[in-house]
Amino acid sequence: MPFAKLPAPPYYVVCFSSARTDGDNGYGEMAEAMEELARKQPGFLGLEGARGSDGFGITNAFWVDEDSIAAWKRNVDHLAAQKWGRAEWYSHYEVRVARVERAYGFSKAEV
Repeated sequence: MPFAKLPAPPYYVVCFSSARTDGDNGYGEMAEAMEELARKQPGFLGLEGARGSDGFGITNAFWVDEDSIAAWKRNVDHLAAQKWGRAEWYSHYEVRVARVERAYGFSKAEV
C-alpha cells in the first residue's frame, strides 16, 4: 500500500493495530471490500497500512473530521465486518483516534 496523498493538517487519523488469527477465513476479500467502501465515504482522505509475517498489522485511515469517522463507524457493512473481525480474524486489536496537527516527510530524489 503506497503512502496516502494527504492535505495539509489538521485532519484526523484512526490507527487500527491488530494481531491476526491463523488462516485467511475470508479476511483478504473483506479487507479489500472495506477499503473500497471507506474510499467512497464522505470525509475519507486516505489509507496506509502494513502487516508483518507474525500477523501484527497497523492500518491508518485518515479523515477530515470526527463526524466522518463516526459515520464510518456506523456504516452497516463496516459494522458487519467488525463483528466478523472479533469472531474470526483478530486475536487482539486497539483503535486510537487522533488529530494530526503537523505532518512532514522525506523522499530521496532520483538524481
